[in-house]
Amino acid sequence: MKFSFIIPVKEINDYIREAVPKILEIECDDFEIIIYPDEVNNESWPKTRQIATGHVGPAIKRSLAIKDAAGEIIIFIDDDAYPEKDFLDKLEKDFDNKEIGAVGGPAVTPKDDNFLQKVSGAVFLSSLSGGCPERYISIGQKRLVNDWPSVNLSIRKELFAKIGGFNSEYWPGEDTLLCLGIIKAGEKILYDPELIVYHHRRAGFLKHMKQVGGYGLHRGFFAKKFPETSLKLKYFIPSLFLLFVVCGVFFSLFSKIIANLFILGLGVYLLGVLTAIMQIKKYETWQISLATIPYIIGTHLVYGYKFLQGLFFTKELKSKLR
Repeated sequence: MKFSFIIPVKEINDYIREAVPKILEIECDDFEIIIYPDEVNNESWPKTRQIATGHVGPAIKRSLAIKDAAGEIIIFIDDDAYPEKDFLDKLEKDFDNKEIGAVGGPAVTPKDDNFLQKVSGAVFLSSLSGGCPERYISIGQKRLVNDWPSVNLSIRKELFAKIGGFNSEYWPGEDTLLCLGIIKAGEKILYDPELIVYHHRRAGFLKHMKQVGGYGLHRGFFAKKFPETSLKLKYFIPSLFLLFVVCGVFFSLFSKIIANLFILGLGVYLLGVLTAIMQIKKYETWQISLATIPYIIGTHLVYGYKFLQGLFFTKELKSKLR
């Protein structure tokens, strides 16, 4: 067996019912699908196994692939995602390079997502609004990276076992630690912009902010505990913007000069937001691009606040599902 798709899920849901048939459309016989629900139900598909795990987190479920997966290459994908039809062809070529230990690709918003889901995904399509657009759209060239999300991350099973799987104490963020383990093991992670999966987005402003807040909290905590890959300036920028807003509003009450400088600073920020919208427009409609404005501002403020919380006020951060 060459490939094993690993899908952690709480229970068999409509996303799984969409994803598995999509995977089965791939014209390749050399793969299997393993779904890890809390409890097995009576639904079944070709080439697919359900293995019950009980009530545990995604990191623990994914790590079970060390003993359960038959494939040489383990493919991690979320339950609300599915691969492009040529996924395995491109992945096999990437792993033909024996120096590559893991491969990641973009998680693109599906065309059939609704308007608000597309708005949520569009926020991440500009480096000025989301930070890492290559994770959400097929751009750039193949290159080495040191961190990649597990919605589209594949790894040699031998290497996965060597580093002990995912750190089950953390979720989200377990993929960052897995990638750190890969780097420390002397292996390389390749980004392939053509290795595409489609990933459904959060529908609604509050759900988007909750997701972004989780990212910020963990990245702030990891910046102090695992600085090798998380202590980077770009992760601090939303927090600096938040501090600028809070301090600017406060000190503007006491000084007209500071008030004018604050207004000037906000003008520069809004120019940045407009630039982000123009970048997003390359991939989305004007309606979706303009609708991202409150999402972008909210993303920066919420991520910035939660990053500071993780950095300075969180002594330990472990998954409640352990």
